[in-house]
Amino acid sequence: MDLSRQLKTAIKTGDLTFGQNQASDACTNGDAKLLIFAVNCPQDYIDGLRARHPDVPMHRTDLVNRELGAACAKPFPISTICVLSEGGSELLSLQPNLD
Repeated sequence: MDLSRQLKTAIKTGDLTFGQNQASDACTNGDAKLLIFAVNCPQDYIDGLRARHPDVPMHRTDLVNRELGAACAKPFPISTICVLSEGGSELLSLQPNLD
């Protein structure tokens, strides 16, 4: 799967939030369908989210936050993406890879 292409499709046709605070809020509200993390996202943040929301699938990419921001066509680094609605993308087919 071309993650960059799928992210751009989801941005256009779906509903994504960017950032740790927004992802945490979406998980708390029960709106999060998938969390996508940059490879350099702080492990303690991920561990905290996994402990509080074990039912939300989580996927860590091999992109650093600058590359993840560029993949989303944003001029800033992104460490966490929360998928609320995948739109026309196939993001929800990403397999959870955090154990």
